[in-house]
Amino acid sequence: MNDAQMIQTDLGTVLTREEIRQIDAELAHVPYKAGAAIDALKIVQAQRGWVSDESLRAIAKHLEMSAEELDGVATFYNLIYRRPVGEKVILFCDSVSCWICGCDAIKAKLSAKLGVDYGETTADNQYTLLPVPCLGACDRAPVMMVADDLITHLDEAKIDQLFADVKAEDSVAGGEQ
Repeated sequence: MNDAQMIQTDLGTVLTREEIRQIDAELAHVPYKAGAAIDALKIVQAQRGWVSDESLRAIAKHLEMSAEELDGVATFYNLIYRRPVGEKVILFCDSVSCWICGCDAIKAKLSAKLGVDYGETTADNQYTLLPVPCLGACDRAPVMMVADDLITHLDEAKIDQLFADVKAEDSVAGGEQ
């Protein structure tokens, strides 16, 4: 970002003009500014990959709410990242349905393959592994999402196949499996 594209707040943080334009466009659709909180967080995250404390304070100021209130919104939703994440986020379902279908062994295989546990990012910054309580595909359990791709009917062999070469640029098959 160059300086001409940034707006300085009195908190010493910045939002780009484009981020503010997009947030303001969302404000037109809500009766009060705090109603655009989730959308504003998603807008900043889409540009930066995550929402830093500084960004959160700037968004809160723009929405005329406290940083604590906005952080409560941000931490409630598991798809708002408050720490840096890898290029692809793996959402691994650990619901009852997936657990009954053996997700613990599959998660262990995945962790061993990638060298990370929940909440961690691979050394090459390609993948971040996060648990989720449900992905809504219980009839195809166990399941996970890699970026936007839902991977169903997981087993250890499928983990080997999907992550045969974790260094490859596109090592995950696209689309629903």
